Amino acid sequence: MAEEINARLDLKGVLCPLNFVKAKLKLEEMEPGEVLELILDDDEATVSVPRSLKGEGHQVLKIEKIDNGFRMLIKKSDKPD
Repeated sequence: MAEEINARLDLKGVLCPLNFVKAKLKLEEMEPGEVLELILDDDEATVSVPRSLKGEGHQVLKIEKIDNGFRMLIKKSDKPD
C-alpha cells in the first residue's frame, strides 16, 4: 500500500545542516502520522538527515535514488513536539 503524501519539500541545493533544520521545521507544521516527501542532493545529507529525523522519533518509510538525488518519505512521529 502506498503512503499518502501530505507535504513535499525539495531541498536540492541546500547545504548540511540546513536541510535537516528545514525538514524539522516542515514536520513541526504537520500533524502526527502525516507523511513528508523530501528531495535531497546525493551527498552526506542522504545519511545524516534520515538518521537525525529517526533520532527525533520520526519514521523513515522509504529512501530511493532518483535522478541526481534521493527521495525520502518521512512519517511524523505520534509523539508531541
